[in-house]
Parts: sequence; C-alpha cells; structure tokens
Amino acid sequence: MELKMPRMIRRIAAVAMFATALAGCGDRVTPPAGTASQPQASKPANAPTPQTASAPSKPAPADRQHPHLQLALVDGKRYDLAQHRGRWVVVNFWATWCGPCLKEMPELSALASKGTVDVIGLAYEDIEAKDMQAFLATHKPAYPIAILDTFNPPADFDTPRGLPMTVIVAPDGSVAKTVLGPVTTAVIEQAISQHGTKASG
Repeated sequence: MELKMPRMIRRIAAVAMFATALAGCGDRVTPPAGTASQPQASKPANAPTPQTASAPSKPAPADRQHPHLQLALVDGKRYDLAQHRGRWVVVNFWATWCGPCLKEMPELSALASKGTVDVIGLAYEDIEAKDMQAFLATHKPAYPIAILDTFNPPADFDTPRGLPMTVIVAPDGSVAKTVLGPVTTAVIEQAISQHGTKASG
C-alpha cells in the first residue's frame, strides 16, 4: 500500500494538470491543418446597403370629398369615375339579397336611361361573377355593375353601414349627398337642385 500511494497521487496530479490545461484554452478553436481561418469581410464605410426587395409604395390617402373609383365591371370592361367628370353620377351600393335594393333598381335604370345622370351599381356582397351575370340577365339594369371585395371596399367611399347606400357625385367630382336607405329619383333630383348645378344632358 505504501508503494501504491505515491503512484496514485502522481496519477491524480497529472489528471488535474491536464484538466487545468484544457480549461485554460477557453473557447479558442484551432482550424484544421491545411486550412486558414477566414475573417469576416467588412463592408466599406461608403458601400450602399443592398436592397433585397423594393419597399411597397404607400397608398394614396382616401379623399371622400372627391372620390376616385377604378374597378372591373361584371361585363369585363373597366370603369373609371374620373371619365364621368362633368356629369352627375349616382354610385349605388347594393346586393342581390337586399329587398329595398331590388325595388329601387328599376327607378335607377329609368334615371340612367334618360341620359342626364350616370349610374353605377356596386354589388357589396360575396358572389361569383357567373352568379351575378345570371342575376343581371333576369333583372337587366340599364347601368353598369361591379362586384366589390367586401374586405377591401373602395377607400374613397364610406363603408356601407347598411344597404342600399347611394353616393351622389357632382360634375366637379365632389360628393353632393350620401343617402343611407332606399333612394328615389325625387331624392336624387332634389340633391342636384340643392347643389346648384344642373345635370348636363
């Protein structure tokens, strides 16, 4: 036992020294033989920052006093409210399931047929184009129809709080009157008269 103790002490001391040496290395890493460590490339001070994607342009703020409206119609044509500048325009928000909307449709058609006022119907509902076309084949409005995205309605118009809703736009492009609920020719003509501008024919 006396001979073994010194040898065991020497072995323990050697192990302790080896562990101490490893701890002293810290987290330094030696690259494998034959390779050189590659330092990270530094960017020149005046180098432009690379753009991975162009930032989307901000949409123009809503102008509900002089609204803009550009959208596709059910018949495949395009509608641009700006092209109707100089004329009165009746913008009618409606839906196929709305009873009062259907009741006012013939009167709006008669108004549009006179040619003194332009009318556009904006279907505010989730409906397929083919279903709308089938509906229009039966009801036959005398004015163009477009289907709106109810999750993304035209920004320049108030979101309908009920249907029907009608916005009467004056020849100068300004909103003359907004009517929530059924509208009649008499109401439209009164709005035109009160605005002080005659509809052009």
